[in-house]
Formats: sequence, C-alpha cells, structure tokens
Amino acid sequence: MKIEEQIKQNKFSSETEKAVVNIAFTHSFLTGKMNRLFKPYNISMQQYNVMRILKGQHPKPVSINDITDRMIDKMSNASRLVEKLKTKKLVERNISEHDRRQAEVVLTKAGLNTLEELNLALSQMIEELKHVSDSDYIQLNNTLDKMRSK
Repeated sequence: MKIEEQIKQNKFSSETEKAVVNIAFTHSFLTGKMNRLFKPYNISMQQYNVMRILKGQHPKPVSINDITDRMIDKMSNASRLVEKLKTKKLVERNISEHDRRQAEVVLTKAGLNTLEELNLALSQMIEELKHVSDSDYIQLNNTLDKMRSK
C-alpha cells in the first residue's frame, strides 16, 4: 500500500519530503514487528543490538566505548544497556586487565543461546519481506547510503 493511502495524505511538498515520511513510517512498521518479536525475551531492540555487536567479536571482549561506536541507535546509553543485560545474565562485564578504567563485555552462554533464538525469529520475519526483489533492496540500500553521505 502506498504511503499516501497509509497515512491518508495525498500531497507532499516534494518527493524528498514524501521519502522522509515514508522512511519514518516504514521504520515504525519494522520497529513494531521487531518489538513484538523481542517481547517474549524481555529484550529491547537496543539490547539486541548490543548482543549482536558482542557476538561479532565473540569470544573476544568488547569495551563499552567500542559498543557505543557500533550502536545503530546513537542515542542509546551502552553502559545502561549492558547493565540490563548483565542483570538478565546474558553478558558479563569485567574490568580490563590493560586499562583498569575500562570495562570489557562478553556474551554468556545464556546470551549466546538467547541471541541464536532471536536471530532465528528475526530471520523468519525477514523472510516475510522477500516479496521485494534483491535488486530493489540493493537500490534502496544505495539510496539510503547516499542520503547519509553528506
């Protein structure tokens, strides 16, 4: 369904404005789907992002600063997210042997298992989006990259 039909707005001041509204609307659509997927695990999208960052370096520990640099949501507080994951016993946070001022974070076995389950569920959600061709997704990704390049 076209964005005009979704939000019941027939006119936009420009194609750029229409695209911005469309991206925001689609972000909300995807965020809603992902939040429903993560809810049974009591995990937020930002916590999932931290877990994926840690998995990318596993078994090597990752500093809070490195997590912050790699976060999708730059407004997230990585320290707070790590503490929530630690409370859930999904990560361990230890003081660095090289720099006592720095904390290093790793996924626990429970964290790895939870992430594996979440990734499987997310893969199933992504399968639902396969009605769009790979070439369309390539074009979309290139366009989104261009939007952020300035």
